Amino acid sequence: MKKKNVTIDQLAVMVQNGFSDVGSKMATKIELQKGLEGVNKRLDKVDNRLDRIEDILLEKHDEEIKSLKARVRILENALGIE
Repeated sequence: MKKKNVTIDQLAVMVQNGFSDVGSKMATKIELQKGLEGVNKRLDKVDNRLDRIEDILLEKHDEEIKSLKARVRILENALGIE
């Protein structure tokens, strides 16, 4: 293979061309903000759903604790334990 001599100026042009290609392919700040807004909206929906699930679980947990306390009270009364 024949070796080609490249001057500093030619190398600088090649590097500049590479960077200009990258710049044209990069997302703009506005595009990134729009994308982040979409992600934030979806995360808000997930947060709301998790909050509802948490509320349901806490309510069920409280109901079960009340039920268990009532059953223990019945057992204590039956055994004469105060």
